[in-house]
This record gives sequence, structure tokens and C-alpha cells, in this order.
Amino acid sequence: MIGWIILGLVAIAVIYAISIYNGLVKTRQMVEEGWSGIDVQLKRRTDLIPNLLETVKGYMGHERETLEAVTNARANATSAANGTPEERAAAEGQLSSALGRLIATAEAYPDLKANTTFLEFQAALQTVEDEIQMARRYYNGATRNLNVMVESFPSNLVANNFGFQKAEYFELEADADRAVPSVKFN
Repeated sequence: MIGWIILGLVAIAVIYAISIYNGLVKTRQMVEEGWSGIDVQLKRRTDLIPNLLETVKGYMGHERETLEAVTNARANATSAANGTPEERAAAEGQLSSALGRLIATAEAYPDLKANTTFLEFQAALQTVEDEIQMARRYYNGATRNLNVMVESFPSNLVANNFGFQKAEYFELEADADRAVPSVKFN
């Protein structure tokens, strides 16, 4: 009789460990899905920039420093595409700041503000920025769930034995970088 009780307890422990393992796998997949969503939206934003710059160049020819800052920030963001979330956030924060300066500078050019192509890019950029924000929230939520499971008892026992590790949050560094570039024109 005692043998059956011990066997039953072992079976329950194994089933519980399998359940925890499957939960860790599911949560890790959600983190990867979230990161993929961020990656797609950041790529969309990066792809918009050359066309936006071409539209702006004709109007802002003497604002070379601003245009170069956006170009350089875009290059840095593109090169950081395979980096960690922390590296990627730093590069994307620089790009957001440069875009914010570009949009702010464009305010001084009434003809540019009235250009329909520029207005379309401005609307597309705002949409992408909103999508990045939503993707970032999803990713950080999935990351939080994984990190809680990796650190909490008893799931940390399973996580440690099967090599599950905490994921990095996708956070922008400076408060100024946290602000979405304002792309509203009157």
C-alpha cells in the first residue's frame, strides 16, 4: 500500500513538472513572438525613412545636419537588428530622437507641411510608432511572465534544470527617447 502511495506521489510530481515545463515553453514562445512583432514594426519604420528623407530633402536642403542625423541613426538601427533587446532599444531610441528632431524642424517649412506625400509619410510613421508601442507592450508582458516563472518556486527548479533563462525587456534608455516623435501638423 505504501508503495502505491509513493508511486502516486511520484506520478503527481512528474505530471506537475511536465506542466511547469510546458508552461515555460509556451511563455518562451510568447516572448519570441513578441520580439518578432517588435522586429517587424521596427523594420517597417526603418523602411519608411528613406522615402521620407527624399520627400524632405527638396524642402530642407540646408538642414543637412538633421538629415544626416536621421540617416546615421537609421544605419545604427539597421546594424543593431540582430542585437540584444538592450542594444536594439538604444539604437532605436537614437532613431526616434533623430526623427523627432526632423519632424520638429519640418514645422518651419509651410510648403513641406502642405505636401501630400509628406503628410502620407507622417501618417504612416505615426501608425508604425503606435504599432511599435503595442508590440513593445506585448513583448514586455510576455517577458515579465517568463521571468516570473524562471525566478519563482517551484518553476525555477524546472527552469534551471532545462536551461530556461530570463529575457531582457525592450526599454528605451532616456526619458526623451521614450517620447514618440510628434508628427502632428496644423
